[in-house]
Amino acid sequence: MKIYETRIAPNPRRVRIFLAEKGLEIPFEEIDIMKLDCKTEEFTAKNPMQRVPVLELDDGTTISESVAVCRYFEETNPEPPLFGTNPVERAQVEMWNRRSDFNLLFPIASAFRHTHPAMAELEVPQVAEWGEANQSKIDAALALYDDELKSREFIAGDCYSIADITAICAIDFMRVLGRKLEDQTNLIRWREAMKARPSYTA
Repeated sequence: MKIYETRIAPNPRRVRIFLAEKGLEIPFEEIDIMKLDCKTEEFTAKNPMQRVPVLELDDGTTISESVAVCRYFEETNPEPPLFGTNPVERAQVEMWNRRSDFNLLFPIASAFRHTHPAMAELEVPQVAEWGEANQSKIDAALALYDDELKSREFIAGDCYSIADITAICAIDFMRVLGRKLEDQTNLIRWREAMKARPSYTA
């Protein structure tokens, strides 16, 4: 078993943090997406979407998409639970994780992939207007999260979950846009709590 990743990318980092929270050690193999290693015939056979991470099981089965990879490890190693422990918790974690994906990580990644010259070969076509349009979406998501965190410690409720992992990976990835948290006091408090967890540096 091993995981193909690009260490600097946010989605593989999601998996690393998740594994660290589970106390699991899985070997990683680096794929240099900036050298287009993800577009080789060999890698495309593992993931036709040509993205990382990809989990390859001992029998050759491959699982891509970071949340699907995390779900595999949740099912095979259920403690500690990171997808919720009852129907309501699971639904809330799913809701906030999807919000973190679609309303936070996706706009940040879109702004980066469509405006940074280094991404021109990976994002074809690069549409600068779309990249810039996502900046306001990022602002709206940060405002929402800051407001929500007035009344709770974690993104999806009372317990740390994959929703927190997705959100911290997204917010930290804002660095590629030259952005950081400034006036979002509740988000800043939450981020400091995330940074204090040993898994943060995984």
